[in-house]
Amino acid sequence: MASKSQSAERKARIEQMRRAEQARERRSRIITITVSAVVVAGLVAFGAVILNKESDQKEQEQAAAKEPVKGEKSWDAKKLTRNHVTEAVKYPMKPPVGGDHNQVWMNCDRNVYKDAIPDMNAVHSLEHGAVWVTYNDKASDDDVKTLTDKVGKTAYTLLSPYKDQAGTIMLSAWGKQLSVDKASDPRVNQFLTKYVQGPQTPEPGAACTGGMGAQ
Repeated sequence: MASKSQSAERKARIEQMRRAEQARERRSRIITITVSAVVVAGLVAFGAVILNKESDQKEQEQAAAKEPVKGEKSWDAKKLTRNHVTEAVKYPMKPPVGGDHNQVWMNCDRNVYKDAIPDMNAVHSLEHGAVWVTYNDKASDDDVKTLTDKVGKTAYTLLSPYKDQAGTIMLSAWGKQLSVDKASDPRVNQFLTKYVQGPQTPEPGAACTGGMGAQ
C-alpha cells in the first residue's frame, strides 16, 4: 500500500511540475508576443513619423520650387545657342549657363570631380537638364563635403571646383544661375528641386552617363 501511495504522490508531483512548466511556457509566450507587438507597433509608429516628415519636407520643397529663387540670374534661352562645335567658346559668364558646346557631355549622374572640368562639356550637361554645382577657394571644407554629399544623392547633378567664378558657391542650370556663400543656404535645395530636369531644360531626359569623365 505504501508503495502505491508513494507512486501516486510521485505521479502527482510530476503532473504538478508539468503543469507548472506549461504555465511558465504560456507566460513566456505571452510576454514574447506582447513585447514583439509593442516593438512592431513602435516601429510602425516611428516609420509613420519618418514617412510623414519626409512627405512634409518633400511638399515644402516642391512648394518652394514653384516660387522664384531669390537672387538668381536668368538669361534668355532663345539667345543661348546650342550648336556642337570643336573650337573653343568664349562664354560671357563664369561658369557658363548655355551656348555652343562640345558634342560630348560631362557625366552628370551624381558625379563629383576633384579637379576643374571643361566648360564646353559641362554646358552640354546643362542642356540635358543637369545642375552644375561649383565652388572656389573661399568655400570651406565643410561646405565642399556638404555639396559632395548632396550631389552624390541627386541625379542629374555634377560638382567641380571653379577657380575664376565670382561667388563662393554657384549653381548653374541652362539659362539660370545662383550664387550663395554657404552650402547650408536653403536656396541650394530650392534651386536643385526647381531646375534639375526643370522646365528650362532644352533636352529633358537626355543621358547624363556615357559621356566624358569618371566619378
